Amino acid sequence: MKFLTAIVLASFLTVVLCTPDLTAADTWKKHVVHEGLHTNTAVAGDFSGDGKPDIISNSGGKTRLFVAPDWKETIIDEGQGHDFIHSEFFDVDGDGDLDWMGARYQPGWVVWLERPARPLAERWKFRLVDDQINGVHGLLKGDIDGDGRPDLIANSAQPRSPFPNSAAWLRVPKAPHTAERWDRFIFADKDAPGLSHYFGVGDVNGDGRPDISLAAKGGPQAEPNSGEWFAWWQAPVDPTKPWTKRLIAERQPGATNIMPADVNRDGQTDFVATRGHGGGVIWFEAPMWREHVIHETLKEPHSLVVVDMDADGDLDAATCAYGDKKAMWFENDGRGRFTSHLVADDQAAYDIRAVDLDLDGDLDLLIAGQLSKNVAWYENPRK
Repeated sequence: MKFLTAIVLASFLTVVLCTPDLTAADTWKKHVVHEGLHTNTAVAGDFSGDGKPDIISNSGGKTRLFVAPDWKETIIDEGQGHDFIHSEFFDVDGDGDLDWMGARYQPGWVVWLERPARPLAERWKFRLVDDQINGVHGLLKGDIDGDGRPDLIANSAQPRSPFPNSAAWLRVPKAPHTAERWDRFIFADKDAPGLSHYFGVGDVNGDGRPDISLAAKGGPQAEPNSGEWFAWWQAPVDPTKPWTKRLIAERQPGATNIMPADVNRDGQTDFVATRGHGGGVIWFEAPMWREHVIHETLKEPHSLVVVDMDADGDLDAATCAYGDKKAMWFENDGRGRFTSHLVADDQAAYDIRAVDLDLDGDLDLLIAGQLSKNVAWYENPRK
């Protein structure tokens, strides 16, 4: 299939395909895991090895493990400068348990914590992933080189050397316990200006290779006349070689999140996006990247997940907006028409994850609330 690579013409009309927010009766049950500290990131996985999904977050220079179902806290790492705003997890060293990765924005720093044999009784070993990229405002796992093992994707969003206005994917080295750093490959080489943010990964053009999407907020903190775009980078046959940037849309103030998804089930890859430093949740329809509104006014939706929230076979979306302090999910009818559902009021977030935290067969929402100073999860009421 062929995709346009030219800039989308401004003459395309924006089609509003949203319905009014539903009432607070749809609010999900709130479970507070931790509160009192500014928290930017939280992830869920079976870190204790008991078969239940636990939660790891970072706040106040400490990385905290909360063990399900009572969420008892264990400090697994702490130190000066150990303030991480993004995180991921997978089995880095192939020993059968989950390790944790954290990223600091500036000075740029990506690290991993090796899970010990007794994860609740021992501090996790602190190891370096990368300290050369700078301005890490996104961390995502994905198998970029097709070897069956996860890699990491991270920004180098600051306009400073050695990798200004760039983004990288990072491969686990053959000996991760002794390597000085992971293998670094710059896929967006100085062509991601304007303070880029979060990533998406997926095969956009149908060639069987995972491509990477990215957004840049622009605005007064960025270099003049930079940012305010959504784009994707086309993977070459050899992903260690240069990638090709493809613009999706420009003049998008506050652009932050962009994820590939077949929204209308036509077999082509569309994109769902948010303007997390501006306003609005939108999607771009392939192949012309026609813009459709999911929610026009939601202020600063600085997080995004694209999943099948209601298990009806199509892809929905969820976000938490720190400007409006609302968590919402958007129900897709399978043709790209969305109904807005309120999850929670008075909840802000930098990070949102869709995970079945109570193991009842549906997806709940885990939120790291930076301005709310909490880690909370919201129980899906669907039966």
